[in-house]
Amino acid sequence: MTADAATSPSTPPDRLAGHVLVEALVAQGVDTVFGVPGESFLAVLDGFHAHRERIRFIACRQEGGAAFMAEAAGKLSGRPGVCIVTRGPGATNASIGVHTAFQDSTPLLLLVGQVAADQRDREAFQELDYRQFFGPGTLGMAKWVAEVDRADRLPEYVARTFHVALQGRPGPVVLALPEDMLTTRTAAPVLPRVEPAQAWPAPGPLRDLRALLVAAQRPFVIAGGSGWDAEAARALQRFAENWQLPVGCGFRFQDCFDNRHPLYAGDVGIGINPALAQRIRAADLVIALGVRLGEMTTGGYTLLAAPCPAQKLVHLHAGAEELGRVYAADLLLQASVGNAAKALESLTAPPQLPWGGWTASAGADYAANRVPQAVEPLDMAQVMLTLQRLVPEDTVYTNGAGNFSGWLHRYVQYPGLQHHGRTQLAPTAGAMGYGVPAAIAAALLYPDRTVVNIAGDGDFLMTGQELATGTAYGAGRGRGRLISLVVDNGGYGTIRMHQEREYPGRVSGSTLVNPDFAMLARAYGWHAARVETTAQFEPALREALAQERPVLLHLRLDAEISTSRTTLSAIRDAALRRAT
Repeated sequence: MTADAATSPSTPPDRLAGHVLVEALVAQGVDTVFGVPGESFLAVLDGFHAHRERIRFIACRQEGGAAFMAEAAGKLSGRPGVCIVTRGPGATNASIGVHTAFQDSTPLLLLVGQVAADQRDREAFQELDYRQFFGPGTLGMAKWVAEVDRADRLPEYVARTFHVALQGRPGPVVLALPEDMLTTRTAAPVLPRVEPAQAWPAPGPLRDLRALLVAAQRPFVIAGGSGWDAEAARALQRFAENWQLPVGCGFRFQDCFDNRHPLYAGDVGIGINPALAQRIRAADLVIALGVRLGEMTTGGYTLLAAPCPAQKLVHLHAGAEELGRVYAADLLLQASVGNAAKALESLTAPPQLPWGGWTASAGADYAANRVPQAVEPLDMAQVMLTLQRLVPEDTVYTNGAGNFSGWLHRYVQYPGLQHHGRTQLAPTAGAMGYGVPAAIAAALLYPDRTVVNIAGDGDFLMTGQELATGTAYGAGRGRGRLISLVVDNGGYGTIRMHQEREYPGRVSGSTLVNPDFAMLARAYGWHAARVETTAQFEPALREALAQERPVLLHLRLDAEISTSRTTLSAIRDAALRRAT
């Protein structure tokens, strides 16, 4: 290299690879990284300090919480959320977020510190083989796992991680960073922002799809999965309106279609409206757009019998590996979800459609399912209806896993993405502890929007320490509000339900001894209140919305109230009757 070339303005100066990594993330549009600091990536932490005007590092209290926050960021933005953790224990703690991102098809980048290259394969301190641990594949935890050996290639690897995370079916990618590589100096330039390639459905299969629709008598659309944006949601709505199709949303993707629209038929997942389940079984054509058609959305592969459903099935999905994986569909179309929705919108409907009554009754079933039955002393249905009545329309709702989420899914109506972007953050993987970190991430990324988390008592205590993260970074102190509702029934309610169903009266391991959640929240600097009756909830919520700091409401629910549809006694009695 000549002296002139070395000083050319287009040639980046030598700098630590850890700083180059931060520059590469900024080039990809990343402005927030979640993680727990570790000695294996001190050079990256120094890079965050050097570029603190362009990117911030959110130091969390446990790597699982950090990975959940990054996964929530990926859901909200449609681009990879980024988490960085240290080697060994840090990576294994963060793996729950990677698994959640894989099953939810969420773009995610997990950066992991690694032992120095000259210490590899000696079982050095906290050493782990990340390729084996995160095991890419159809049943692994990540789409791709790699380790950067040379600092000069670091920008190349970062760009590739974004390509892999975004292409086809989105998902998580893991990149291991040896400590000595990060402290090496390099002049490698960062690469430009990555945009995913877009696939369109071919004209021939679209004509076949239209022919199937014209021949149908009882069609039904199931929409969901990742990759949606406002225009895709608008296109889906126009397609449904053109053909007067009832639309259901896949498990925990309820914001893909406006729940207030007359064509909305309900959520297709755990706790499904029995009338909706029967409607899907009775359909003669199901168009599945963007959803994987996994166990939760198909009712354990019973709403659509695997591998050959009774209904005609059209499956549109971005991932070629997902098409035909479970179901022998009548028509398979690989396309990016946005393009698929736009292509469906272009299909011209005939002047007369024979399923008007079918569609109208689907909407009536959904409306009837939202009519609550009175429960005392605390009616969770009224809690949800009151919540939606008082919070802003663009509120982001988050939850983890547990029976408590059934009230949220059943009674809260999510506006479509075309109105406010994502308003539902929930793990289709059924990961407990997701809701609190997801809510904090949403509040930090969108400080002008209200964020409401619904958590169970067991669910909350898996990541409740992240309340400290919310306090540290000012979550809920902008124009928006951050509110966490902890539904405390003194047990792992879902497991207790299954125990009573399978082994009635034989309870083991599902009872919990809990702290006073309101006192705990106050210790973290949150405002808090205890709610034991339905009448107490609205005043407590109004007070919460008036606060200029995050709020926790501790809701005491009788353990007998198992789900939004039944009680523990009813489940136990039914099991005993079956046994006799």
